[in-house]
Amino acid sequence: MESAIKIAEIEARSILSKTQIPVADYVINPYVGCSHACLYCYARFMKRFTGHREDWGEFLDIKINAGDLVPKRGSYQGKRIFLSSVTDPYLPQERQCKLTRRILGNLLPLEPYLNILTKSDLVLRDMDLIKQFPQREIGFSFSTLDENLRRQVERRANPVEKRLNALKTVHQKGIRNYLFISPIFPFLTDWKAIIHKTRSFVDYFMFENLNVAGSVWGPVKRWIKIEHPELADLYQDIYFGQSPYWEEVEEEIRDYCQKEGLEFQIYFHH
Repeated sequence: MESAIKIAEIEARSILSKTQIPVADYVINPYVGCSHACLYCYARFMKRFTGHREDWGEFLDIKINAGDLVPKRGSYQGKRIFLSSVTDPYLPQERQCKLTRRILGNLLPLEPYLNILTKSDLVLRDMDLIKQFPQREIGFSFSTLDENLRRQVERRANPVEKRLNALKTVHQKGIRNYLFISPIFPFLTDWKAIIHKTRSFVDYFMFENLNVAGSVWGPVKRWIKIEHPELADLYQDIYFGQSPYWEEVEEEIRDYCQKEGLEFQIYFHH
C-alpha cells in the first residue's frame, strides 16, 4: 500500500504573483507542492525554497488563508490570471479545503481573464463560478492517452478518461477550452492520436516537450532504463548529444496543425 503524503497547513503572505510566463500576467498557486507526483514535474525545483526533505509529490502545504489574500480592488480587469504554475489547483485535497473555490469567488469582482490548467475533473465543481467570469478558459494537460503509461508517469493524477470527459463537458457548457499536450515523451507520446481523439471538442492545442533540466533527468533516466530500456540511448542523445529530434518534432507539429486548420501554440524547450 502506498504511504500517505505529508500534509501541513500554512499561512501565506501573498497569493497573487506577477509572472513572465507567456500565458499570464499573474499566477496563483493555492498549494505548495503537488500530490500528483508526476515523474517529469519541472516544479520540483520548488523544494529548494520550502525546506522539505520529502521527495517531490510526497508533501503538500495548504495555504489556508489563500482566499483572504486575493486583493479586494486593483487594476486587474482583463489581466490574465493563471491557476496554477507550480501546482494543480484541483488536487484531491481541494475537495475538502476548497481553497481554489474561495479564490475564484474573491477574484470575480476583479474581472480578470481567468485561465485554469489542471489534470482533474474536479474543476467541474466550480463551473457555477467560472461561468461568471467575462473572459475565461480551462485547459487540461495530457502526456498520453495510454492509461498504463499515465499510471507510470503521473502516479496520482486523474485517469485519462476522466480528463477527456471533463474536456467534453467544458466544451458543452460553452467555455473556451484547450488541451495542453505536455510533456511530449520522445517516441512514447502520440500527439497526433491525442488531437484526432479530441479535436471535435477542443478549441485549441498547446504543445510542450519533455524538459529534463535540473533534477528532472534523474527520475526520467531511471524510469526509461527500467520500463523502456530500448529508448535509453536515444534519450541520452536527444538531451545530451547533437540530435535534431526536437527541432524536427516542432516543425512536424507546426506543419500538421497548419494543414489541419488547428489553433495551436508551441512552447518547446531547446
